[in-house]
Amino acid sequence: MEERLAACAQVVGPVSSTYRWQGEVETASEWYCHLKTTAARVPALISRVRELHPYQTPEIIAVAVAEGDARYLKWIEESVG
Repeated sequence: MEERLAACAQVVGPVSSTYRWQGEVETASEWYCHLKTTAARVPALISRVRELHPYQTPEIIAVAVAEGDARYLKWIEESVG
C-alpha cells in the first residue's frame, strides 16, 4: 500500500494448496492475496511480489475487469496514480 502498487489488498487464509512442483506432488499452507490495481501498475506489482515472495515461482495472475462501478474504478486509479 505504501508503494502505491495496489489500491486494496484482501488476504484470505490459510488455504491448503496441492500442486506439482519439480516432478513431485506438494501440499502447502498458503495465503490467497487479491490485489486491486490498474493495468499500468501490473508490471511493477508483479516485480515487487517476486522480490518479496519466498517461492521461486509464486502464483501471480492478472485478471482484467470487464465492468465495474465507475466510482470504485476511479478510486483504484487515484490510489495507485
